[in-house]
Amino acid sequence: MVMSQNIIRNIIGVIGNVISCGLFLSPLPTFVKIIKKGTVEQFSPVPYLATALNCMLWIFYGLPFVHPNSLLVITINGIGLTFESVYLTIFLIYSNSQGRLKVVKVLAAEIAFVVVVVVVVLLAAHTYERRTLIVGILCIIFGTCMYAAPLSVMKLVVQTKSVKYMPFSLSFASFLNGICWTTYAFLPFDINILIPNGLGTLLALSQLVLYACYYKATPRAEPKSDIEMHQSI
Repeated sequence: MVMSQNIIRNIIGVIGNVISCGLFLSPLPTFVKIIKKGTVEQFSPVPYLATALNCMLWIFYGLPFVHPNSLLVITINGIGLTFESVYLTIFLIYSNSQGRLKVVKVLAAEIAFVVVVVVVVLLAAHTYERRTLIVGILCIIFGTCMYAAPLSVMKLVVQTKSVKYMPFSLSFASFLNGICWTTYAFLPFDINILIPNGLGTLLALSQLVLYACYYKATPRAEPKSDIEMHQSI
C-alpha cells in the first residue's frame, strides 16, 4: 500500500512538474513583446519577484536535511527560479532607472532574507520535524502571497471589463497546476504544500469564472497582451 502510494505520488509529482514548466514558460510571449518594443510599458515585475522568492524557499524546503524525499519539489522550483531570473534580467534591461532600482532593491532584500532563513534554521533547528515546520510555515505565507498576486489583475479586469491582461491559457494552466500539487499534498498528507496550492486552485478558478464573464466584453481591436501571474508550488 505504501509502495503504491509512493508510485502514485511520484507520477502526480512528475505531471505537476510538466504543468508547472508550462506555467513558467507562459510569460515568454510577453517578454518577446517587451524586447521588441524596448520597454516594459505597464507590465509589473511584482509577480516575478514574488515567484522567485517562493521558488527559493521551496528549494530549501525540499532539501534532504529539511524535508527528505522531496526531489520533485526541488526540481520544479529550481527550473522556476531559472526562468524567473531570466525574466527579471529582462525587466532590469528594459525598465527605466527608477523601475530598475526598485527591482534591484526588492531582489536584494529577498536574497538576504533567504540567507538569514537558511542560517537560522540550520543553527536553531536540529531535527527534520523542526526544520520542516519552520520552513513550511514560511512557504505557506509567501506561497499564499504569490498566489494572491493575480488579485490586482482580477481587479483590473472588473474595472476595464476586459480580459486583455488576464489570458485564459495562463489561468487554465494555473488551475491544473493547483489541482495537481494539491493532490500531491495528500500523498502523504503535507499541509505546507496543501494550503498555498489549495488557495491557488481557488484563485485560478475565480480567474476562469471572471474570464467567462468578461470575455465577450473585451475589445477585439486591441491585441491581447498579458501581465503574467504564474504559481508553483
